[in-house]
Amino acid sequence: MTWLVLTAGLVLLTPAAPTWAQEAFYKGKTVRIVVGFSAGGGFDTYSRAIARHMARHIPGNPTIIVENMPGAGSLIAANYLYKIAKPDGLTLGHFIGGLFLGQVLGQKGIEFDARKFEYVGAAATEHTVCALTKASGITSVEKWMAAGAPVKLGGVAPGSSTPDNAERTLKAALGLPIQVVTGYKGTADIRLAAEGGEVAGACWGWGSLQATWRKALDAGEVGLVLQAAPKPHRDLPSVPLAINFAKTDDARRLIEVAIHNDSLLVRTYTLPPGTPKDRVQILRKAFQETLRDPALLADAEKAKLEIDPITGEEIERTVDRLFKLEPALIAKLRALLFE
Repeated sequence: MTWLVLTAGLVLLTPAAPTWAQEAFYKGKTVRIVVGFSAGGGFDTYSRAIARHMARHIPGNPTIIVENMPGAGSLIAANYLYKIAKPDGLTLGHFIGGLFLGQVLGQKGIEFDARKFEYVGAAATEHTVCALTKASGITSVEKWMAAGAPVKLGGVAPGSSTPDNAERTLKAALGLPIQVVTGYKGTADIRLAAEGGEVAGACWGWGSLQATWRKALDAGEVGLVLQAAPKPHRDLPSVPLAINFAKTDDARRLIEVAIHNDSLLVRTYTLPPGTPKDRVQILRKAFQETLRDPALLADAEKAKLEIDPITGEEIERTVDRLFKLEPALIAKLRALLFE
């Protein structure tokens, strides 16, 4: 009887041990979310909302802070996470998912292997839309097609970001007159440039755009001309789909691979290679619980942030598929995105 009682006690205690160990590790610690873009943009806004709530779902309830590390279309932050950040479960990176395709295409400056990162998840699928100011005079695809000169759209760094990838792809696939103006540190800077007349607008995620450019949208100073997604967003039933203007199979394939397939990866949260697997699982679980937390959802509703959770496992599979693209398509995308 004594032996049975002791055995039963050990069985009950054993599953809890890892949680105790993680609580002891995270208690009193600070977790950083390193954002690859400037403050005030969509990546920053999502990360600060998540940081306010995620600690409650991590054993030990650590402090979570957001650090901005802008530059090179978030490539600086991506390389930092891969090469410098300690793989201890205390640093998450939030940089543009287009960099993973960039590695496949041989983008200069990439010093990481996307297959070695540990993926925590993503807060939402990117639903790319093209927003242009009323002052630009471009209020429809027809007016855009008929523009007498290339329409200037803001970008970050060639081939690495949603604005750049979408804008270059739409130019090639649809023949839209576009001049991509790169060098901005993030969408917050692109918004300011558009409001100042430097550019006409840009193409990036609706979830980010509606949260950060809400006042201009509501005032009619900015309009949505095109959505580059597989199907219309529920909020935008009357905004035309880019792929419906594609006239060839090659054009449709470019849009599907460079924009549609990228949508799962854009807002990925990532850990350095070599992060202990138990901490990866702890953070994956905490991330998904945070995105279902009523308090986070209330904040997201107030800030107009889309929440459409994607798991770390889904991201791993999507990254793996990028490395299986056919060579001819890779060559075409390389010429298109890194001209």
